[in-house]
Amino acid sequence: MTTSHRNKTLATLLAAVLGGIGLHRFYLYGKNDWLAWLRAASLPVSGLAILILSNAQPLFAGLLFVLSILVGFAEALKIGLTPDEQWDAKHNPSSEKKSESHWILALILVLTVAIGATAIIAFMARSFDLLYTGGAYG
Repeated sequence: MTTSHRNKTLATLLAAVLGGIGLHRFYLYGKNDWLAWLRAASLPVSGLAILILSNAQPLFAGLLFVLSILVGFAEALKIGLTPDEQWDAKHNPSSEKKSESHWILALILVLTVAIGATAIIAFMARSFDLLYTGGAYG
């Protein structure tokens, strides 16, 4: 019996672009993955927190979703850097097709590092600005 083959490049792209809502986890583990649902719930919960806590800074009220996005970048790197043999052993044990990473995966990983590092630095800079100056620099 063969199962559907889970593509490592697609999983990496989903984690990098839509990792904040856990779409890559739904792709890899299906609809019964509780972590995928937890990540998907981070967006509406953060949106509700921003609406309810209108006096709070949106960055802090929506912290759950911000952290979910940053974790998505880390998971994209973990997925993309997994060797093909290990990937197939974990996600494609009964698939007849073998994974073969190409240059597009390397491009996705480079962009993930660039955008993820920029996002972490921006998050840290804005957090320190809000915590220590009350937002005096923007």
